Amino acid sequence: MTTEWLTNNQQRAWRAYLLGSTLLIERLDRDLREKHGLSLPEYEILVRLSEAPDRSLRMAELADSVKNSRSRITHTVTRLERAGLVERRQCPSDGRGVCALMTDMGYDRLVTAAPEHVASVRTALIDVVSPADLEAIHRAFLAVANKLQTQARDRSLSEQPA
Repeated sequence: MTTEWLTNNQQRAWRAYLLGSTLLIERLDRDLREKHGLSLPEYEILVRLSEAPDRSLRMAELADSVKNSRSRITHTVTRLERAGLVERRQCPSDGRGVCALMTDMGYDRLVTAAPEHVASVRTALIDVVSPADLEAIHRAFLAVANKLQTQARDRSLSEQPA
């Protein structure tokens, strides 16, 4: 098997992606932790629950939506449960299934955190790149997500604004 090595331009792009994405995720996570006591994965779970009917999702569906393993989701939801932000209940439609339900306290925390999180996203990414580069990022990572996803595609990635 022969390896098709990356060109210099490809290598620079790859390394810029690794560094930039690592620094971006670290900054967003740190901002949420310092200001709201939430990690970025916890915040994303709250967002997904807030968008779901009755602010509730089956644990398996929640894991699929945030692209995490079921065991990782279980640990993260346990932390959110201890903080009073999420509850686990038997799913009403299926007694065997377990649902994560966002509490009123969880919703209030999300509503409080969201404006500052969006401001952090703007400061660290949106306002740093041109609109054309932002569209290129969208196209590039939508293509990557479409190639690598094994579950249903996330409709929010390709929906056009209303």
